[in-house]
Amino acid sequence: MKSFLFILFAFLSIATYEQNFDKAVVITEKDSTQIHSNMYRYNKQFKADLSNYSFPTDTGLYKKVFHNPPVCQGNTGTCWCFSTTSFFESEVFRLTGKKVKLSEMYVVYWEYVERAIDFVKTHGKTYVDEGSEASALLRIYQKYGAVPLAAYEGKPTYRKQHSHRTMVKEIKNFLAQVKENNIWNEVYVVNVVKSLLNAEMGVPPTSFLYDGKEYTPQEFLKEYLQINPVAYFNFMSTLTARYYEKSELIENDNWWHCREYYNVPIDTFVKLINKALENQYSVCLCGDVSEAGYDHNELKLAAIPIFDIPENQINESSREMRLQNQTTTDDHCIHMVGYYYKNGKYWYLIKDSNGNTFDGLFPGYRIYSEDYVKLKMMNILIHGNAARWLLDRIVK
Repeated sequence: MKSFLFILFAFLSIATYEQNFDKAVVITEKDSTQIHSNMYRYNKQFKADLSNYSFPTDTGLYKKVFHNPPVCQGNTGTCWCFSTTSFFESEVFRLTGKKVKLSEMYVVYWEYVERAIDFVKTHGKTYVDEGSEASALLRIYQKYGAVPLAAYEGKPTYRKQHSHRTMVKEIKNFLAQVKENNIWNEVYVVNVVKSLLNAEMGVPPTSFLYDGKEYTPQEFLKEYLQINPVAYFNFMSTLTARYYEKSELIENDNWWHCREYYNVPIDTFVKLINKALENQYSVCLCGDVSEAGYDHNELKLAAIPIFDIPENQINESSREMRLQNQTTTDDHCIHMVGYYYKNGKYWYLIKDSNGNTFDGLFPGYRIYSEDYVKLKMMNILIHGNAARWLLDRIVK
């Protein structure tokens, strides 16, 4: 009898966190965009029914890496900067033991300036919108440095949260006029874009006081934060590029055509994540968040339902099919700050800046299954030491 009870308990333990659910529902969700002051859009959504399953959604179960509390990105498409800034805040603590809150908007400001410069150089072929990639911070940090939030909040004092809709519309309209009229004067274009940014975000500092010492942004990055951008590496997994070599991430948000992404097999991609977290390195990752198994309501969970694809069929080919037919796109960037390992599977604690994450029991957090990451996440950013076991073999 005891043996039977032990076997039954073991079976139930395995089933408890089973992410393969096979029932779908069509629900009506409130869009986060207001039409008027008390009116919202409502959209019908095809979703997996999670009601009969139990998941490890208690954040107390997870082995965590130090990270600052979640911050909402407001009415902006700047998840790439919020997630990667959070990642570097964790890196500063890991490297120096210092707890610092960095300015996201300082990077966003200079990213728009760099886009304007490139728009002129390419005669209007540069993709202009709010999105970008985690790798953008490496480029901006190298050129412009970094500043603490206390030195640059990047929004008017009357705003509680960032809102870039009007500003971005003005920038895009201006650049459209530049293209239409062939005004390829870089100084003029950049100055106008800066004036639009200054009106909403303010002028970024060239020097500031922090902990009783004056810094330039470049000095702050190097001396106080001790961040060396060249020590960080990007990885992706696709069949369209050679494995273990650098290639371009083919995505609109990679508007500057960065080719610094090491391409690796999907099992290696996931192994990079797992080994990093086990060794107390956090991970910044970007990918798709529009799936049926991505819950925006109570659970804040991301998993792959069996009616999409069984777990044992997730591989390079099934992943690539979704990349090619664009059901997997680079929708959102997030910060992976913890993991939970149970019955041979990893679950991940995700710090998420999206506004709809701040409802529920654990505001600002989500839970991702390993299968979801394997099938739907497109690229990651980690410190080179977290990937040393791989880089020592492939970097020539």
